[in-house]
Amino acid sequence: MGRTAWLMAGQGSQFPGMAKDLYESEETVKELFDSAEELRPGTLSLMFDGTAEDLRRTDNTQPCVFLADMAAATALRAHGQSAAATAGFSLGEIAALAVSGMLAPLDAFRLVCLRGELMEEAAERTSGAMIAILRQTPERVEELCEEAGVYAVNYNCPGQIVAAGTCERIKSMKERLEEDGIRFIELAVGGAFHTPYMQSASDGLRKFLAEMPLQRPTIPLYANRTARPYPDDPELAGLLVAEQVSGSVWWEKTIRNMAADGITEFIECGPGRTLAGLVRKILPEAQVHSVGTAESLAEICK
Repeated sequence: MGRTAWLMAGQGSQFPGMAKDLYESEETVKELFDSAEELRPGTLSLMFDGTAEDLRRTDNTQPCVFLADMAAATALRAHGQSAAATAGFSLGEIAALAVSGMLAPLDAFRLVCLRGELMEEAAERTSGAMIAILRQTPERVEELCEEAGVYAVNYNCPGQIVAAGTCERIKSMKERLEEDGIRFIELAVGGAFHTPYMQSASDGLRKFLAEMPLQRPTIPLYANRTARPYPDDPELAGLLVAEQVSGSVWWEKTIRNMAADGITEFIECGPGRTLAGLVRKILPEAQVHSVGTAESLAEICK
């Protein structure tokens, strides 16, 4: 295996105007975006000119962030860059499917549109929220979650674990955390993702993937559900994609496993720098970069 991995950003990193300069400056990005716009009209206006509130809706967020992730990856490849492995955080795993060759980019876009719709429907049935709990051990966070009746879902990095549950229970949990002096951050998402409340979305994705089997990856794609590379078996791989929305994200383990397999450089693709920050906390010695704008692309390709 080579030494560079591309990491695809997830939900919560979105902002109005993301990837617009890449669309305007990179022909390969423009071609991808224009094709996606034909499949889902209005997506580009949401990305470039929508409000933060528009972009917060899960059925809007997911196709938009997917395209922003793919803009960075597509532009990097157009400039002769390549990845030896890939991973994506939650939603970002769908972009990673395309980067790995397991799905063609437009098929991955179709999948992410369905994923966003199904997760929005599930979120509307059960109003939910997510918070990142800081500076606590996994055991302590799991204990707090059990007491509050919520789920520990995303193991992001040392000292940062995300809890998800109904709005009412998360509200009670926040009050408890404040009483105990435990820091937390509210996440800009619209549901209790990666919990059993998303089971209907998992079921819908499983049906879709049964009709559109995944291909064998051309580079290893590390799965959120296992923190290890996807299997070559298309049926098993499809189950991992479907179950991802209702199960935990083992991000810290994923990054550590990539490093153990020889990765020393990580490039975050997409809006923001959230994943770059997490990698620096997990592996302080690693080389870490972010590509989400024309300027950052030029910097890494110089």
